[in-house]
Amino acid sequence: MTSPDEQIRVTIDAELEELVPRFIQLRHEDIQTIKEALDEGDYETISRLGHSMKGSGISYGFDRISEIGKKMEHAAKSKERAGVEEWLLALSTYLENIEITFE
Repeated sequence: MTSPDEQIRVTIDAELEELVPRFIQLRHEDIQTIKEALDEGDYETISRLGHSMKGSGISYGFDRISEIGKKMEHAAKSKERAGVEEWLLALSTYLENIEITFE
């Protein structure tokens, strides 16, 4: 897992440069939605969001987001609150420390 202050460098295809800011913004919004769903015990929503991240992360060049989404989906399907919290923290840390370059 990434330490809270470690910069994560990701190089993305330049063709996606206009789309990436919105993609990242939506992941930040997902964090809030997942927190609310977790408070309500709504593991179905968490599973759906994890599944979506699993598919979309790779499409945008963010393999780590896909990996986190996969793990979060699995934890949600098993209704493992601690697992969801772990991957929620991983997503938050990743998004806070990401440094994106385009080529």
